[in-house]
Amino acid sequence: MTKLGKIVFTLVVLLLAGFAVMRMLGKKDGDTGAPGSPAHADTREMVVPEGDSNIAASFDFIAPGKAQPLPSPRPYTPVDSTIAINLSEYAGYAGLIAANGGLEPNDASWFAKNGGFKLKITLSEEDSWADLQDGKFAATATTVDVLSNYGRQWQCVVPAQVSWSRGADGIIVKKDIKRVNDLKGKTIATAPFSEAEFFIRYLAQEAGLAVVRLDGPEQTRNPEAVNLVFLEDAFEAGDAFLADLKAGGHELDGCVTWAPKTTEVVEGSEGAARQLIDNRNLLVIADILVFNKGFAQAKPEVVQKIVEGMLLHNDRIRANPESHLKAIADAFKAYEWTVDDAREELSKVHLSNLPENLAFFRGAIDEAGSFASVFQTANLAYGSELQPSPVAASFFADIKPLEAIAAAGTLSAQVASIQPIKTNDQAPIEQDPLLTRDIRFYFLPNSAQLDMGNKENHDFLANVNHLLGVSPGSMILLRGHVDDAQKENFRKQGGEALVRKMFLKAMELSQQRADEVKKRLLEKYPAIKPDRLEVVGRGWEEPAGKDSDLNRRVEVQWFTVE
Repeated sequence: MTKLGKIVFTLVVLLLAGFAVMRMLGKKDGDTGAPGSPAHADTREMVVPEGDSNIAASFDFIAPGKAQPLPSPRPYTPVDSTIAINLSEYAGYAGLIAANGGLEPNDASWFAKNGGFKLKITLSEEDSWADLQDGKFAATATTVDVLSNYGRQWQCVVPAQVSWSRGADGIIVKKDIKRVNDLKGKTIATAPFSEAEFFIRYLAQEAGLAVVRLDGPEQTRNPEAVNLVFLEDAFEAGDAFLADLKAGGHELDGCVTWAPKTTEVVEGSEGAARQLIDNRNLLVIADILVFNKGFAQAKPEVVQKIVEGMLLHNDRIRANPESHLKAIADAFKAYEWTVDDAREELSKVHLSNLPENLAFFRGAIDEAGSFASVFQTANLAYGSELQPSPVAASFFADIKPLEAIAAAGTLSAQVASIQPIKTNDQAPIEQDPLLTRDIRFYFLPNSAQLDMGNKENHDFLANVNHLLGVSPGSMILLRGHVDDAQKENFRKQGGEALVRKMFLKAMELSQQRADEVKKRLLEKYPAIKPDRLEVVGRGWEEPAGKDSDLNRRVEVQWFTVE
């Protein structure tokens, strides 16, 4: 090689090396790595300089696929008559903690005295489904929707409902977003395959909105869907949204998280964010006990006693919560709970008793607030892409322990009581609706009579009944509409006088059609209280567009109690 060639070669090598260094530095500064890589899984401290809106570079967003596979099932084996169960920081487990006299196994616990075994309760915020399947402990707790994510591979048994989460989960959004429908085209941060993702999927489904998953907020949004981006947990999703708000609010429009992060985000936003909705009055987040299947089959008498002790103490805490607050706070001392914390968190759950459990598991799939209904709703919310081979709710549920407790009569004094929780005296109908759906009920030609021979009409009526059932105390406003396509023809034929005349007829027809839907609802579902349905006719005043078929509709507005 000539001297000139050597110089050129050296320069090329140096340029290539410099380029490689620049690429490495760029990746270190701005790239979080591929989904599932260590760089992507690490949680970095949130550092967002004032005015920096690059949230994608400041947080580790992930691109989740389907739920992770679980290990092959192995039965749990107790050690020295001590049963290990794993729970998390949640006041809904107060009944189990009270029955056990704390977290540690002890001879004074209800289980030791009445079941002949001790219970060791560990606390963890990590998903423990793989460890349960692997036989590392006897039981854990989760929500019904999580079962849908894993399907047949999860060899577990669900013998009881622990509680309803009633206010712990919430959707926090920018202040100008007023209802679920406004989330169309927006980007929302949450945690994958959790009750938080299920919560927003459920509400989007009820609003008739599609849901798409993005790898991160820098991806192009789908303007016709709710766009979801994901972080490792819902607390981090709240942090990301708040950071984006403080940096100008360019990448995220909201988050789905749970208390106390919901309050922290709203307060930290200094008026820029509001809580769109929580699950205080929506019976969709149901906490359940989940047992290792091999253990449950080998020790059914132990499962029954754990369920009985929990339900007995759930009812006692409901009757006199103040007397149990210190014990609950002590159990969660690792999380620095005070008695006030215990009181506040306990107010966000409804501890389930025996008759409520029996109703929950015996309810049909079309009965809102039943195990089958919530499970099937989760299957539909996630869709065939994420859950291509769903199983029936009966694959998991086993109510033999509940039936045995009922037959023994030890909890016969318990009474079912699921009531709406009101936080103010404002009438629900005076607030913004949670969501709106435009439903085209089919009427007989030139008539206000609903065509009851049409299957879709029955499906639509069932949908309205479901909304009422899933939210105790909620109200439905049925707003009738007719098409405005002939308005200009009326003006040409008879001027403004004919337009006014036909306007009144259109208003009357739309009112009659809304009345007809209410009438049919009450006939088909006589348990609905008439005062939970209101009707109004809007004539042709609010066209949905130029499509005449879409304009002939009854709009369903859902008002939850807040």
